[in-house]
Amino acid sequence: MNRSATRLAATCVLALLALATAGTAAAQSTDYLPSWNPPPAGGVHFSAPPVDAIADLHGDIADPQLTVFFAGNQFMVVHDLMDAFRQAYPQYQRIYVETLPPGILAKQIESGSLVMGNLRIALKPDIYTAGKAAIAERQKEHGWFAETVDYVRNPLAIMVAKGNPKHVEGLKDLGRPDVRVSMPNPAWEGIARQIQASYRKAGGEALVTAMMKTKVADGSTFLTHIHHRQSPLRVLQGESDAAPVWSTEAYFQQEILHRPVETIAIPADQNSIATYTAARMKDAPHAQAAKDFLRFMQTPAAQAIYRKYGFQTVAGGGHDAH
Repeated sequence: MNRSATRLAATCVLALLALATAGTAAAQSTDYLPSWNPPPAGGVHFSAPPVDAIADLHGDIADPQLTVFFAGNQFMVVHDLMDAFRQAYPQYQRIYVETLPPGILAKQIESGSLVMGNLRIALKPDIYTAGKAAIAERQKEHGWFAETVDYVRNPLAIMVAKGNPKHVEGLKDLGRPDVRVSMPNPAWEGIARQIQASYRKAGGEALVTAMMKTKVADGSTFLTHIHHRQSPLRVLQGESDAAPVWSTEAYFQQEILHRPVETIAIPADQNSIATYTAARMKDAPHAQAAKDFLRFMQTPAAQAIYRKYGFQTVAGGGHDAH
């Protein structure tokens, strides 16, 4: 083989290796994408992440017997929880669940529909869940709820890439100019309020201003569109160095999916713990199913599923909402 042919062959081999490496990287990157719940059985299965991958709409959209609007960060619980509910109440088999940010779900209730791409969904929820304070605010403003139940609690944590390359040790480090942060958008994410309260505990108003104004302006704080999936994905794909998240989101990625991330604990005196509340809608289309689901959320079976995914249980019961 002459020198020219040798160089050509070497170039071809290098090109093939580059393509193979790119293909492997793409496959690994795609592997991080949702959805992470098992799909429903039957029918034609089609998904092409990231173009066609619907991770926050679950179950039967046609003539459901129960419709639940869940606070989005509980997406990982939905499959096990609904399977257990169907076993406990076999009369309810067609169930539809959304796990979008609670602010988006509230806007969906107010407007009467959700538009996602070319799809319009005009289903009314039987159950709406969110943080306890958000439920109280919406009840005061709209009077939507007939009954509420506090069912789990969740503290904050910081998620970083495995090895913690930016050496993030706490909330103050998120204010450093060299640390790219994925931050929930206060416009629709209730967690943003808790995180800002924790910033204030850790570094005063200076840290809040740095995170929510200075770093937003220079692009080193990214405000999310779907926090409960977007922040972990940005860390995994190297687009953000750190993300303040609910501890269950870090637990899910690290302990359940075994992704290359680490969790930085936030001290108790700087942390903010949310209590999640499930509310039965006054105009629930399936009133009895809503009552049965609210009772189910307080059972040992439901609580065990939440503990499996890192949530903290909460004592207490339901009450009429006035």
